[in-house]
Amino acid sequence: MFTGTRSALTRFGRTVPRVAVAAAAALALAACGGGADKKDDAAPSGDTGSTKSAAFPVTVDHKYGSTTIDAEPKRVVTLGLSDQDAVLALGIKPVGAVDWFKETPYGKWPWSKDKWGTTTPEIVGERDEYNIEKIAALKPDLVIAQYSGMKKEQYDTLSKFTKVVAQPKDLPDYGASWQVMTRQIGKSLGKDTETEKLISDIDARFKAVREKHPEFSQKTLAVADSFEAGKYSAFTKIDPKAIFFSELGFKLKPEIDTLAKPGFNVAELSAEKLDVLDVDRLVWVTSSTEANDRIKAEALYSKLKVHQEKRDLFVPYQNPDIGAAFSFNTVLSIPYAIDQVEPLISAVK
Repeated sequence: MFTGTRSALTRFGRTVPRVAVAAAAALALAACGGGADKKDDAAPSGDTGSTKSAAFPVTVDHKYGSTTIDAEPKRVVTLGLSDQDAVLALGIKPVGAVDWFKETPYGKWPWSKDKWGTTTPEIVGERDEYNIEKIAALKPDLVIAQYSGMKKEQYDTLSKFTKVVAQPKDLPDYGASWQVMTRQIGKSLGKDTETEKLISDIDARFKAVREKHPEFSQKTLAVADSFEAGKYSAFTKIDPKAIFFSELGFKLKPEIDTLAKPGFNVAELSAEKLDVLDVDRLVWVTSSTEANDRIKAEALYSKLKVHQEKRDLFVPYQNPDIGAAFSFNTVLSIPYAIDQVEPLISAVK
C-alpha cells in the first residue's frame, strides 16, 4: 500500500513523451472545437458554466507563468493528488480528478465523504500521467494542479483549451505547504475570504494542540515507512507528513534532509542507516501488521533506543485512515488527522 508521496523526481516525475503530448493536443482541440481563442467554448452553457462575479478577473502566478481567470469557474478538474480536498472545502465538486496509486479520490476517505455525497468525478489520469482527451471531453473552465509534478508540455497542451493553474512557483514539485496550495486554489476559485477562514481554523486547531502539549516542542520526531526488507524511507521537511507533525509542535531532524537527494521528499535508508531514526518520537506509516512485524524484527532496528523504550508508533495508512489523513494534509483531512493522532502520540512517554 502506498503511504504517501515518495521522491518527487523518481516516483512522480515521469515525463510524458513529446509525441504523445502533441497527439493529445490534437485530440483535445478537436474535442473542444478550437484552440486558445476558443476557450469560452470549453465551458458548458447554462447554470453549470462560468459566471460573472465581483471576485473576477483574478490572475494566479504559478510555475509556468500566470493565468488570468475571467469568470467564476463551475467545471473544475483537479490534477494534483490531493487538490480535490480544498476545492470541495470551498463548495465545488470537481468534475474530474486523478487517482493516487489507484486510490479513488472520492467517497473513500472519511473527511471528504460527505462533501462528495453521491457525486463521483471522472478519473482523468493516475498521478502525473493525464488523459488529455478525457479532460477535454469534460469541457472544464479551470484545471488545477497544485500537489503535482505537471510538466511544461502538459501545461501547454491543456492551456490550448482551458485555463490552467499549475503548481506553485519557486518551490519544488510536491514541496509547497498546504497553506500555499490552498491559497492558490482559493484565489483561482475567487474565494479568498472563505480560504483564509479555512486556513485560520486549521491554524487554530494546531495551536490548541501545541498549547495543550507544550512538551511536543522539546521532542524530535521522524516519519518513516518501509515497503520491503532492508529498505526504509524517512520523510524530509517538505513532505506533508513531516509538515503535519511539525505543526503539532515537534522538531524535525535536519539530518534526514541532508541524506535526501536534492528535490526529493524522502531519504532512502538501508538498515545500516537506521540510526538516523533514533529520535524522541518515531512514527511509522505502514500498510499491515506484517510490515510492522518485519520492521520490528530488523536486528539493527531493535538496537535503537526509540524502539527499546517504546517511543515508536506504528500508524496504519488505512482502516482507520490515519496515515492517509496526514499524507493528504489538506484543509479537509487535517482535522480528522489531529483527532486521530493527538491521543496516540501523546500517550507515548
